[in-house]
Order: sequence, then structure tokens, then C-alpha cells
Amino acid sequence: MTYSGPGGHSFAAFGRPSAIHAMGRAIAAIGDLTTPSDPKTTFTVGVISGGTSVNSIAAEAKLLMDMRSNRTKELLEIEAKFFEALKKGADAENARWNTDKISFQAKLVGDRPAGLQAADSAIVQAAWASAQALGEKPSLGSGSSTESNLPISLGIPAVTLGGGGKDDNNHSPSEWFDPTDAYLGPQRIFLTILGLSGVEGSAAPLLSKGKR
Repeated sequence: MTYSGPGGHSFAAFGRPSAIHAMGRAIAAIGDLTTPSDPKTTFTVGVISGGTSVNSIAAEAKLLMDMRSNRTKELLEIEAKFFEALKKGADAENARWNTDKISFQAKLVGDRPAGLQAADSAIVQAAWASAQALGEKPSLGSGSSTESNLPISLGIPAVTLGGGGKDDNNHSPSEWFDPTDAYLGPQRIFLTILGLSGVEGSAAPLLSKGKR
């Protein structure tokens, strides 16, 4: 999202609207949004930038925002709330200085459709059995944004399996990874592939051609 305005010197042109101030008003409104816990629906403003110098009224400001949900309906609803907050930020900054010079434009930089994979589907059961065969205790994780999103939305069987090891605090400065027993990840994935494709002379494929 990009906010644009006339810019100017912070002292000589005082009274002109600021793209950064408009964006700040919008972010404050976004921060007060509420979402359902089921289906899990989330949002954040992850990156902001803008301005020219400390003594300039900002002519441009940008933000990158992320919205996610386990269901399309709620995803579209939070998107609509975002745009309402963004417009509110521009309108409030224009009203503050009795002008119409602040505007904003949106650009989509990523789109992962929401969808669910049935727990009793062949591909999920194959992954479950593979984990058990390795002596692990399998579990189904909560909804997440992965490479499985697109095929699942198209009705194509898909799962995302852990690569091995343990981790936590993802996408934070304190993110960590423990590679202990990480070899089990590739083994689990390989066994799942064998179960789905079958082994000639030994086991028939669990996932036949054209079956979903």
C-alpha cells in the first residue's frame, strides 16, 4: 500500500498533509481490528517505509500487510476491513488539514487461497502411517500458509511435512532450530512418497491416477 501527498519543508510548508501521518492513522485503525478465532484469521502490518528526511513532510509512505484465514469468507471480510481502515487514514489526514491531497494505491504482492485437506484422505493417512513406521507419534498441525495451499484449493491432494528437527519462535529475532534426529524428516517424506506411488512387486499405490 502506497500513500502519496504533496510533501514539503517541515517548517516552511507546515499545514500540508503527510503521507506518513496518514499511514500512521491507518495503522492505528488496523491495530484495533478484531477477527474470529475459528476459523483462525490473522493480520499484521509487517513492513513500513517512507519519508525523505527528518525536516520534510513525507510525500510518500509504504506499508506491507499480511492477512490470513483458514476460510475464504473470513479472509475476504478482513480484507474489506483493511481497506476501510486505509481509507479512514487518508480521509482523516486530509480532514486534519482541510485538503484532498493525500491518496493511496494498493498492489497485491502474494495470494495463497484458503483450503482444508480431509484428515481421512489417502495422502494424509500415508503421511500418518509413515511417521508411525519410524516410531514417531504423528499429529495434524493447525492451518498454515504453505505450498499446499494452491493444490488443495484446486482439489488436488497435498500435504506439507516437517523437514526434521525442532524449531520455535519462527520469524522472530529469537527463532531457533535443533537438528537432533533431523534425519527422520527426509525418511518420513520418502516413506510417504513410496506409500502413495506404490512399490513394484511389493505394494500397490494408495493414490491411484485421477483419484482425489
